[in-house]
Amino acid sequence: MTIWSTDNDCTATNRKTTVNYNSNSRSVYDPQELKSVLSSGLMSFPLTDFDEQGEFDASGYKSRLEWLMPYGATVLFAAGGTGEGFSLTLPEHAQVIRAAVDTCGSHTPIIAGAGYSTRMAMEMARSAQAAGAAGILLLPHYLTETNQEGLAAHIEAVCRSVEIGVIVYNRNVCRLDADTLERLVQRNRNLIGFKDGIGDIEAVAVIRSRLGDRVSYLGGLPTAEVYAEAYNAAGFPVYSSAVFNFIPKTAMEFYAAVRSGDRTVTERLLKEFFLPYIGIRNRGGGYAVSIVKAGARLVGKSAGPVRPPLAECTQRDHQDLQALIEKLGAQ
Repeated sequence: MTIWSTDNDCTATNRKTTVNYNSNSRSVYDPQELKSVLSSGLMSFPLTDFDEQGEFDASGYKSRLEWLMPYGATVLFAAGGTGEGFSLTLPEHAQVIRAAVDTCGSHTPIIAGAGYSTRMAMEMARSAQAAGAAGILLLPHYLTETNQEGLAAHIEAVCRSVEIGVIVYNRNVCRLDADTLERLVQRNRNLIGFKDGIGDIEAVAVIRSRLGDRVSYLGGLPTAEVYAEAYNAAGFPVYSSAVFNFIPKTAMEFYAAVRSGDRTVTERLLKEFFLPYIGIRNRGGGYAVSIVKAGARLVGKSAGPVRPPLAECTQRDHQDLQALIEKLGAQ
């Protein structure tokens, strides 16, 4: 593993040292190298496997990653939103990240979710770095509202707690403006990504214009395919796909069509699958995760149940989703 020495200043110089954990060789990325990878292709959030008692199923999780890797996602986000990172204890979070790095860290960068309070996010980030994660996805902080000054202090504390790259998730109570984000990237060399889950195209266009190529830009709305063409036009060329968990071939086909401007393919898949799919997703709160676990179950790649407070999709939901999946053909 490679560790970088940096003072988090934008002009810092990297120093590489080779370190091995458990005698395993893993691909490790300087934050700026990771930034380039983030802009290079489709990304996904693997589901986290639980057994019938709701305990983390490490064996099932590793098998899931081994199945997904050959389909070509450039980055995998472990313990993220679709991976129910919000339901994990700190020890479980460490187990998930370690399992992901051990399984595919030598081939595919693993980005670890981190969130909750500032100090918990720092602890999760440090643990993920120690496990060999290539970077951190900083999820919105827990519960309380704040202002731009508070958001900046929270994000900077996490950035300074690690040396690996950090991507900030602009969503819910974490809503950054261009001035705040510009100051943050000037002060923190390892803040290398901006993922948007709000959908304000005007705001993200201003950020993209202001920051240029200083960070990578990722689309992050639920069922990101529905918004992919609009985001691509706004300078956000990549996004993370949740449906990659159960229809990886179709997810890659759609992404390739967006990047090449093939409207025939995108319009067909939006009409035949994605728009009906979000109709099912919108039937219940929390279904953005539950429906992905339902899809995995239907294609023979069950990740077990969702954890409370999420609820399982109904039998009708499963039936309607199965009909959509069958129309797509073999994956």
